[in-house]
Amino acid sequence: MTAALKQPTPISGTAVLGLGVHRPDVVIDNEQICQWIDSSDEWIRQRTGIVTRHRARAEVSVVDMALDAAQEALADAGIDASQLGAVVVSTVTHPYSTPSAAADVAGRLGITAPAFDISAACAGYCYGIGQADALVRSGLAEYVLVVGVEKLSDFIDNHERTISFLLGDGAGAVVVGPSETPGISPSVLGSNGEKWGTVSMDNSLLRLRDALTEAQRSGDASRLLDAEERLWPTLRQDGQTVFRWAVWEMAKVAQQALDTAGITAEDLTAFVPHQANIRIIDELAKQLKLPESVLIGRDIADAGNTSAASIPLALHRLRAENPEISGGLALQIGFGAGLVFGAQVIRIP
Repeated sequence: MTAALKQPTPISGTAVLGLGVHRPDVVIDNEQICQWIDSSDEWIRQRTGIVTRHRARAEVSVVDMALDAAQEALADAGIDASQLGAVVVSTVTHPYSTPSAAADVAGRLGITAPAFDISAACAGYCYGIGQADALVRSGLAEYVLVVGVEKLSDFIDNHERTISFLLGDGAGAVVVGPSETPGISPSVLGSNGEKWGTVSMDNSLLRLRDALTEAQRSGDASRLLDAEERLWPTLRQDGQTVFRWAVWEMAKVAQQALDTAGITAEDLTAFVPHQANIRIIDELAKQLKLPESVLIGRDIADAGNTSAASIPLALHRLRAENPEISGGLALQIGFGAGLVFGAQVIRIP
């Protein structure tokens, strides 16, 4: 007779138990941005809602920011790092393809828990919440640390007009664990690969190959003098395509997340979307017909677009300014390069 394999004991409910952030101390305003691009403070405010953005100092790494946010989240949850069953880091700006940022974070926390990165751009945090929810509910981990962190300033060309002025740095972290009352709804996750290249990072190795090929073809070694500048990838986007997709398609995803959670907009305490553009945020709120009582995360004015970090940063600010919202329900939705998206409803810690 074949022996039965032992299985972990699943649980029925999970929740976000603690929240922490890291905001870099260098603040860049629109006037400084306009030194690099032909624009104005008024235009940037009107088109994006951004007034300032935070950028990390050269010596501060993605892992440094992630660790700072993680420690605050653990303290907020009342959980010791030794209790973590997994570490999940969502980022597209860790400068190493391998080893992962998550393994470094786990090591600095002094633990040997499973650790892995998620590359889902601005939807990465919501993907991470979905993963943590599944790990805890399956019984594979009691507590999971989820971090959304970006140092986007390392991957921008300050003179590039499509995306550079939007981006900021930062980190947000949460602890997900068991809960007698379910506090995380099933996640709605997806992608639209037909629009894969609308937000992208240049392939630096391909650019270097082209420089080498051109130098070899022409016999002019001086063409390699600028090769070093070609080694570092930078971000670009087709802003109009992304804007239209976000406005018209993400409202449907947000509504699907509400339906999946079994609630309506009237049940929400807060709406915390990815901080991509203030016009997108306001249009999503309008299409969802949110009641005036629902607070909306608008961290973008001070923080800019921080990709995977934007939702936890915005939630942290919203809770700090309105502590009474703890225990209420928040709809969160992330969307970005890929194009990918993720959404769920959580109970605010």
